[in-house]
Amino acid sequence: MSNIQTFNFSLGRKERNKLNNHTSFVVWFTGLSGSGKSTLANMVERLLYEAKVRTFVLDGDSLRNGLNKDLNFSTKEREENLRVAAEVAKILVNSGSVVLASFISPKHTHRDMVKEIIGKDDFIEVFVNTSLETCEERDVKGLYKKARAGEIKNFTGIDSPYEKPLNPDIEINTERENLEEAAQRILKLLQKKLELK
Repeated sequence: MSNIQTFNFSLGRKERNKLNNHTSFVVWFTGLSGSGKSTLANMVERLLYEAKVRTFVLDGDSLRNGLNKDLNFSTKEREENLRVAAEVAKILVNSGSVVLASFISPKHTHRDMVKEIIGKDDFIEVFVNTSLETCEERDVKGLYKKARAGEIKNFTGIDSPYEKPLNPDIEINTERENLEEAAQRILKLLQKKLELK
């Protein structure tokens, strides 16, 4: 790629953060399908919006309906989906936004790759810990039923494993914890990170 040169724009992340009066980073929600990732990301975004923080929510469905609509659910293409998501999140962080990213991201290697792309100082991992049984009971999209019937292959939790994060920044158990309280707990974690130094 010797023909590619980075253009030095006069305005960068530092200036945008100063304009916004807060820092920018990624909050990465990981967990099984139906665990409550997108619901929590949406709730946290609302709280940040009320605090006048610039945000953007990225989630697996929105990316797969557009930018990554040509990717399937094989291990290799899942990894590519997450690589693209991480690169988009990084661009949004440079734009001055706090990015709330909701992706199953089932493997340790996937999340390590995402963290490397975004940068560990700009990456906060939220593990939405909900049991497979509860996610199947909820089955808001009917995906577990299809996976059990063999209509969906490589479905995380059924015929493809989910590797729980070993050391998330925060863990939310949606079976024991009220979602409003969980969102407030996440917000509290983010408040110090939002402060400009």
